[in-house]
Amino acid sequence: MTILIDPPSVPWRGRLWSHLASDTSYDELHAFAGALGLPACGFDRDHYDLPSEHYQAALDAGARPVRSRELVRRLDAAGLRRRKQPPV
Repeated sequence: MTILIDPPSVPWRGRLWSHLASDTSYDELHAFAGALGLPACGFDRDHYDLPSEHYQAALDAGARPVRSRELVRRLDAAGLRRRKQPPV
């Protein structure tokens, strides 16, 4: 089981956000996010968006801190990366 989290560095709606992902399965990710109390609407294709005020709780629960590029690389390697579809 490896849950990954990148640093809170994405600004949106006046806050900074992290990405929470699994390099094993979406089921593992959903279970971890549920245990943290994250709403299902926080899931975006292959990760959860996590506000910075919850970053430490994710680390305390066992998420492994990685750089954003490492998180994406691990999702790609696991076949779990879901890219945005271009507009038609």
